[in-house]
Amino acid sequence: MDLSDLIERNAAFAPEKPATVFEGEILGYAAFNARIEQTARALKAEFGVSRGDRIAILSLNRPDYLVLLYACARLGAMLVPLNWRLAAAEQLFILSDAAAKVLVLEHAFAAILPALQERLPSTSRIGLDFVPPRGIAFETLLTRARGDGRNPHTELSCPLLIVYTSGTTGRPKGAVLRQEALLWNGVMSQHMHSLTSSDHVLTVLPFFHVGGLNIQTTPALHHGATVTIHARFTPDATLAAFAHERQTLTVLVPATIQAVTEHPDWAATDLSSLRAVSTGSTIVPPHLIERFVARGVPVLQVYGSTETCPIAVYTRLGGDLSRVGSTGLPGLCCEATVIDDAGAELPPNTPGEIAVRGPNVFCEYWGNEEATREALHDGWYRTGDIGRRDADGYFWVHDRKKNLIISGGENIYPAEVERVLLEHPDVAECGVIGRPDPRWDEVPVAYVIRRTGGLVAAEDLKAHALTQLARFKVPRDIVFVDDLPRTALGKVQHFMLRQLHEPAPSQGAVS
Repeated sequence: MDLSDLIERNAAFAPEKPATVFEGEILGYAAFNARIEQTARALKAEFGVSRGDRIAILSLNRPDYLVLLYACARLGAMLVPLNWRLAAAEQLFILSDAAAKVLVLEHAFAAILPALQERLPSTSRIGLDFVPPRGIAFETLLTRARGDGRNPHTELSCPLLIVYTSGTTGRPKGAVLRQEALLWNGVMSQHMHSLTSSDHVLTVLPFFHVGGLNIQTTPALHHGATVTIHARFTPDATLAAFAHERQTLTVLVPATIQAVTEHPDWAATDLSSLRAVSTGSTIVPPHLIERFVARGVPVLQVYGSTETCPIAVYTRLGGDLSRVGSTGLPGLCCEATVIDDAGAELPPNTPGEIAVRGPNVFCEYWGNEEATREALHDGWYRTGDIGRRDADGYFWVHDRKKNLIISGGENIYPAEVERVLLEHPDVAECGVIGRPDPRWDEVPVAYVIRRTGGLVAAEDLKAHALTQLARFKVPRDIVFVDDLPRTALGKVQHFMLRQLHEPAPSQGAVS
């Protein structure tokens, strides 16, 4: 059995039931399953795709993104989603690191192709909505399908996804998720949302994140529900969908909750079809949750990461939602605990590192044994997040991963930004931190020591960073300094830089 069998079974039970809705086009389960099979046959026949091969995709959300995911499951191959917000240099690193056999992409991102031809000429190209140079259009590829789309050596233990997450060393790491991780993640989503085949999910978060792909989208398809897909998030389209298409579930991160609830149409939009909104990716301000609750829509919280597929800890629809700030209980199919530096479990209400174990947890970082050993200990994934749990087992997350900046739901590791800044000849040293921002939660700020005689200006450094980094990673401000706070071993103390931007405690505050 492989994960695509769930789609095939749903097609047998309800062939005409809408599986996906995209830009007014409905794809029923039978047609969805047939397209998966045709894609698997074509990839196998045309490119020899088989167990263990990597297929990368660079695209906005669309049904064929999911078709490719399940076609890879059927063949035992792995899908490598590329973040379209990244700079071409970052995307090329991932394609090279994963040794992608095929790149599937939209025309909007074709600017990467000349560099791909130069650096990775053996990577085949498939255009979802165009004919790429030295490549083939997706629809043309499907006409070449022949033979059997199955691989007899495929099973649920096969890796299916390599999702790259920014690394503390300045280079992203590819978290490898098996097919069974998505299966058990889907079981926990069903438990979290009381998900049934009658549900209608609205997906607005990008599929290159496990949040957009796996909190509700793939679980809904596994349970025979309908998924409406938006290519990308806009608040007006989201509100219009709630009002006219009557979705029952959706996932929004804090930045998108803020955008939706501050839109002029918010107060007048009919939300009565929504059974719940799920949120996570960062610590969620209670006032944002209250905006939906005040409209009669429960807000569920989910805690996890790329490495946990992502569902690990959550509040459940119909469960206890009264514990303000709590992200809930360990999921139905996994364990979570709080440990000290030695790995010993801590008693209730004692802050420590959150650790997760279960079949939803990733199996390795692609080609990075050292990072895998650091993260996995006897099956436990050490998240690097600091939190606590109360006597009833409910979790609170206090701090994010060390030095991590989360801007609009996107992860930014300072080491990655610092690496690029240090490539400029006028930069001697630098430190990057997150500064609180009312719209994006945080934005990156860089403290830079110029080299002797260096005269580089802040705007010049931003322009340099933009050649290597996605725009959201480029420092909002660059502060030139003569020194940086350091440890005895010479490492920059990011927490001391962060203190420069922390607001002073209000009068009478107790710490």
